[in-house]
Amino acid sequence: MEINVPEVKIPRIVIIGCGFGGLELVKALRNVDVQIVLIDKNNYHTFQPLLYQVATAGLEADSIAYPIRQIFKQRNNFHFRWGTVEKVIPEQNKIVTSIGELKYDHLVIATGSTTNFFGNKDFEQLGMPMKNLVEALNLRSLILQNFEKALLTTDTRELEALMTVVVVGAGPTGVELAGAICELKKHVLPHDYPELDFRKMRVILVENGDCVLQPMSETSRVKARNYLEQLGCEVWLNTGVTKYDGMVVETKNGKQLLTSNFIWTAGVKGVIVDGLKTEVINSKQRFLIDEYCLIKGCENIYAIGDVACMVTEKYPNGHPQVAPVAMQQAQLVGKNIRNSFSKKALSKFEYFDKGTMATIGRNRAVVEAGKIKFGGFTGWFSWMALHLMLLVGFRNKIIVFINWLWNYLNYDRTIRLIVRPFIRKGKTE
Repeated sequence: MEINVPEVKIPRIVIIGCGFGGLELVKALRNVDVQIVLIDKNNYHTFQPLLYQVATAGLEADSIAYPIRQIFKQRNNFHFRWGTVEKVIPEQNKIVTSIGELKYDHLVIATGSTTNFFGNKDFEQLGMPMKNLVEALNLRSLILQNFEKALLTTDTRELEALMTVVVVGAGPTGVELAGAICELKKHVLPHDYPELDFRKMRVILVENGDCVLQPMSETSRVKARNYLEQLGCEVWLNTGVTKYDGMVVETKNGKQLLTSNFIWTAGVKGVIVDGLKTEVINSKQRFLIDEYCLIKGCENIYAIGDVACMVTEKYPNGHPQVAPVAMQQAQLVGKNIRNSFSKKALSKFEYFDKGTMATIGRNRAVVEAGKIKFGGFTGWFSWMALHLMLLVGFRNKIIVFINWLWNYLNYDRTIRLIVRPFIRKGKTE
């Protein structure tokens, strides 16, 4: 069965995924005489850098998501289809999806990444990832449900587990999430649950390496760790996690932790589409691409963003899996598709690193842009301004700004809602 898309006499560009890369590519092809078909398993674009604020009741889900059809409602020859791509058949220039088959002239895979549990089934089944809106809402529900349970239990071990949050992985997501949970502990939860002794609540950030925020400079790492500890977060470095049974975490160095809030942010892997040769997929489930963002061995199939790995002298393991890489690669692919129509030479990709930033609670952030490094309130304000600017949709910008202002003035987070109780897989809550 063919997907119902109008047949036209202009080239068809099929884009899989509407993350930062897919979104930017549609924009980059704005004035090109092509038909664009965008396929995604969701009907909205998610602003992933703010997922942790959804998980910690700072923002509602719809303030960081925006309907794909609304984004491109003014575009001619643009078609969105809601579905999952199951397979690529490159010999026939065709994809197979959950809603039918579709031919393409150029295919761009921008499927992003998902949580990497490194083969540990216990972590996958019992831990909490946070890579999409559903997972962020599940995490919010789990944390709030556990405090509701803490009011009822008389078992000291269960109480300790319910009031202990363990975040594994001290990259930007883990650091920002741990900082936000510490602020919940300090400013919000004690007012909701005055019967509980919040001196017993622990927030522990566990990292297998020897520092937090490994890609940043030593100055920023030390500053970020100090910020976390000021908020009351316990930072455990050089500590690998080996086992979790739903209540007890075990580490490589023999430590044990009681927790019912086990959050995994320690790794990602690409979301691969089947059908391409295994030799173009590396161990982290990323497509190997050349300097033009073409998947190696393919003439008209590109990969961009987290799912793509371009090995260079400067980036022997591929570029960092961050939004700016995806957006810059999308701009290049848009340019190269235009060049291919006019028989011009393709341009090579060179990543321009605009800097890195992470926020650790209110008035605390670390920012690096080249040789410029700063933090504190200035970094935090810069972080907020940039994220507001990058959000899709004027309504979302206004809602997020109002929420941030309210939270800042009142030390409050009003979206502490268990809208849909979370039930862990394989376990009855």
